[in-house]
Amino acid sequence: MTNHLVSHVRSQFEPDPPTRIGVAVSGGGDSVALLHLLCHAFERDEVSIHAVTVDHGLRPEAVQEAQEVAGLAARLGVSHDILRWERWDGQGNLQDQARRARYDLMQQWAMDKGLKTIALGHTADDQAETVLMRLARGAGVSGLSAMSTTRSLGDVVLVRPILAISRADLRHYLETLKESWTEDPSNQDLRFDRIKVRQALEVLEPLGVTQASLSMVARNMEQAREALNWHVHDIAKRVVQFDGGDIVIPRADFLALPYETRRRLLVGAVNWITASEYGPRRAAVEHVLTALDQGSTGSLGGCHVLKQGDNLRICREYNAVRDLKTKLPEIWDHRWQIIGPTRVEGEVRALGEAGLQECDDWRATGRPRAALLATPAVWAGARLIAAPLAREEGKWQAKLEIGQEGFLGSLLSH
Repeated sequence: MTNHLVSHVRSQFEPDPPTRIGVAVSGGGDSVALLHLLCHAFERDEVSIHAVTVDHGLRPEAVQEAQEVAGLAARLGVSHDILRWERWDGQGNLQDQARRARYDLMQQWAMDKGLKTIALGHTADDQAETVLMRLARGAGVSGLSAMSTTRSLGDVVLVRPILAISRADLRHYLETLKESWTEDPSNQDLRFDRIKVRQALEVLEPLGVTQASLSMVARNMEQAREALNWHVHDIAKRVVQFDGGDIVIPRADFLALPYETRRRLLVGAVNWITASEYGPRRAAVEHVLTALDQGSTGSLGGCHVLKQGDNLRICREYNAVRDLKTKLPEIWDHRWQIIGPTRVEGEVRALGEAGLQECDDWRATGRPRAALLATPAVWAGARLIAAPLAREEGKWQAKLEIGQEGFLGSLLSH
């Protein structure tokens, strides 16, 4: 069993393993087992392992647990860092906010250490629980494909090397090593949906709804999702046009597509324009698609979906960016870099009505007013210096951080 687990973990990084791998270790059985497996899977001169623990500051015991992980890492000859989250204000969904904070902290940690890969300790049990939770929410193909073995987090790749291994097998592995681990008390807290689902699985097991069957559903849906993504990618190459950071699609071509293709293309466009990792809620997407079917327009996730002649134009919504400000040459709205004379000092803000009034020839751009209002402009106080997407500016340019190829690539990763 031990050799099989070690071989499986190594296989998740082949044929070209990174020379340095980060690993998230909470101190629980899954992540402790993953740390051991990584250390056994690679020779030290082949791959260096770097561990990180996130202390969410929600339980007094977490401080000691992080220190115990530090001790384990020292015994294994692995570098270790502790990251602390201290920003929860007691509002909203605690687990969701903690998860997002954990990923943000780990991404910054990896970037600071020059790591391109972080291994996570999600198991086959976690996969099954996720499928059941999403099934209860009426998820589609993408939702039921649950967690993928790899995904990108900015420039960092998250890898789940033990996603096909059960929690029980990992505990057995640790027992053979005579290694201890920490049991998080929240794993017994029925206030959390995941714990309710975990108990429900015990009831459903006699009916054949097991960890193995639900994990198989996830694998099947992942294959279906990949096929759909390639289909949408190929359609986008044929029908999508790009203009000033907006996406333009012939309306007749869009409405002729199957519903799910339209939905994915629309969500992909909104995510690209807003530089968002997560798409808008399904109900909101369906509302806009219905409006488009009826010849109307709509707003979605900080974007407008406009009719422009025979085309649909998906563009940024002014209200979503009206308060955004960055200093030159910083990135504005997570996607625009304004390039111009280096001696000019100013800040980048949305063009807005005041700026558009100073662009006498904005109609010559062929872009509608609603789209131009949300474009980046350079300001010195109340004085407009440059509006590269609304008028001819000579030395000033607006450059997208993620361009057309980035949009097409993003359709394959969601």
